[in-house]
Amino acid sequence: MRKHSFPPVVDPDVRLLVLGSLPGERSLAEQRYYAHPQNQFWRLISPAAGRDLASLPYDDRLAALLGAHIGLWDVVASATRPGSTDAAIRDIEGHNIAALAATLPRLRAIAFNGGTALRHGLKQLGPAGARYAIVALPSSSPLHTIGLTAKLPAWEALRAHLTG
Repeated sequence: MRKHSFPPVVDPDVRLLVLGSLPGERSLAEQRYYAHPQNQFWRLISPAAGRDLASLPYDDRLAALLGAHIGLWDVVASATRPGSTDAAIRDIEGHNIAALAATLPRLRAIAFNGGTALRHGLKQLGPAGARYAIVALPSSSPLHTIGLTAKLPAWEALRAHLTG
């Protein structure tokens, strides 16, 4: 069974686009980005957004992201994958990240949430990637076991792409 990602969360004021790989089972079931309570995404992106997003209702989280000029999407449009691990992703159909980026006139940086997103996303961006700062982030997945405290500095550094 093929799994499909969600539409992008963007507007013309997005300065930073954060790209994951493909939503996990819980996210797909709830039709929400990063729905699994053990995924650290909302806690990690909060410092860049300038507020605690994890405590907000989902629609308010998305609005707060956009208010902070942060967009959200995935590099995988669809794929086959048993379970939720990136290592099990097969038969990938990627999103056209370069085309989306071209519609965002204020975009400065593209950040990749984890190694799978980075590997596939850089291929999909191709030469267009040279127009943006590229940021490799430690995965927000609880399977990336270095812990929230170790991941946080890289995520906090995203704030630099939103100011100035």
